Amino acid sequence: MSIRVLLVDDEELLRLAFTMILRAEADMEPVGEAADGAAAVRMACSLRPDVVLMDVRMPGTDGIEATRRLLREVPGARVLVLTTFDLDAYAFDALRAGASGFLLKNSRPEELLAAIRDVARGDAVVSPRVTRRLLDRFAHRLPAAAEDDGERLSLLTAREREVLLGAARGLTNAELAAALDLAEPTVKKHLGRVLAKLELRDRVQAVIFAYENGLVGPG
Repeated sequence: MSIRVLLVDDEELLRLAFTMILRAEADMEPVGEAADGAAAVRMACSLRPDVVLMDVRMPGTDGIEATRRLLREVPGARVLVLTTFDLDAYAFDALRAGASGFLLKNSRPEELLAAIRDVARGDAVVSPRVTRRLLDRFAHRLPAAAEDDGERLSLLTAREREVLLGAARGLTNAELAAALDLAEPTVKKHLGRVLAKLELRDRVQAVIFAYENGLVGPG
């Protein structure tokens, strides 16, 4: 089954370039284009894409607010944000809004395609260390933890909490496996249970959750 992709960018030439790249792939289908965030939300509701490539800086409704609305209306979709700088406040706000990762606009076509496939599988595209650097820079903008976060945290076993803390500190699955003396597939299973119990979309959201709840901090 093809990955259905919605392209959102106010630059028509960029949308055209992405469309050409996607159409050359047997497992991808560009299903629509939008030039602003409001149109993106409307189109996502009707087209039900698997992945949305979302520019963060657009006139009118920007990519951050569009991501927030889109995921509320189409919870099964995954958003991959397009940005110019990796340590960008816009990228940080997009991750907090629920995006599964971000990609630099000057990324190579093969990086774009790999990122779309990863996001469609439910993986996050931002590396743990990049997420950590973003949070270190912008942690002061995080809100206080929600009232029910403590209840959800109490559902974690001691091992699951260790995995959450390690992921929040920027460790990869392989590094977590070595640190906790576990097999890598076991780490992935633990992380999956963490996401389910905390009602989070992916690893990026888990790292943000850990920061919001004071489990880890800058530095």
